[in-house]
Amino acid sequence: MGPEFTLIAGPCVIESESLCLRVAAHLAELKEQLKIQVVFKASFDKANRTSGSSFRGPGLDQGLRVLERVRQASGLPVLTDVHEGHQAEAVAEVVDVLQVPAFLCRQTDLVQSCGSAAKKHARTVNVKKGQFLAASDMAAVRDKLVQAGTASIWFTERGTSFGYHDLVVDFRNLPRLRELGCPVILDATHAVQQPGALGGCSGGQPDFIEPLAAAGAAVGINGLFLEVHPEPKRGLSDASTMLPLERLHPLILRVLRIREVINTV
Repeated sequence: MGPEFTLIAGPCVIESESLCLRVAAHLAELKEQLKIQVVFKASFDKANRTSGSSFRGPGLDQGLRVLERVRQASGLPVLTDVHEGHQAEAVAEVVDVLQVPAFLCRQTDLVQSCGSAAKKHARTVNVKKGQFLAASDMAAVRDKLVQAGTASIWFTERGTSFGYHDLVVDFRNLPRLRELGCPVILDATHAVQQPGALGGCSGGQPDFIEPLAAAGAAVGINGLFLEVHPEPKRGLSDASTMLPLERLHPLILRVLRIREVINTV
């Protein structure tokens, strides 16, 4: 990730190949219109759903086939979560960015497996800062990846646990993460999540997605992570926190304008 702004966007989970291709085509068009870097994201397995009966995705093999199709059809780099160390090699053969979920960011074997696979295939590792960690704690995660030979490391802020069933974004974390020498991304959709608040699934406050994204741009971020969907309420995962696809373009325009202002001051 260079000095340009990077958008990471896509549905929470791979619901179908057709949905992923539809969203990726929209993102590819946005990339051409706004001249920004865009990465398509979707998970092949949501292994951390609140309920054991919730939809998790198509699984590793079928999910990677869909992601490879998206990559070929759209020309966009792709990102997906890795939940277990043995998945890292297969994932790195297909995707451009291996993501370590926030809940798993301290799992040494997983982090280093992703790092080793990223080194072998010249990929990036994006680690989401755990909801339970201080920004400074991510130095140890960085060191694990460096020890594994990872050349490209990103960190993503996605909110901090605030009591029960709520998260809050401490914007001091953005410059603190940047001090660790890695590009910093703000996940403005998971940051409005209310974990487990609906009993069998998580709730959220999507009205705050756009204010958080704007605030992150003002503080200074290298990228923005947004889960998007044509019809969020019909989404099979994170329905309460995905941004409607139609609202993506105006939000990114606003973020870019804020960045332009702060970069000229």
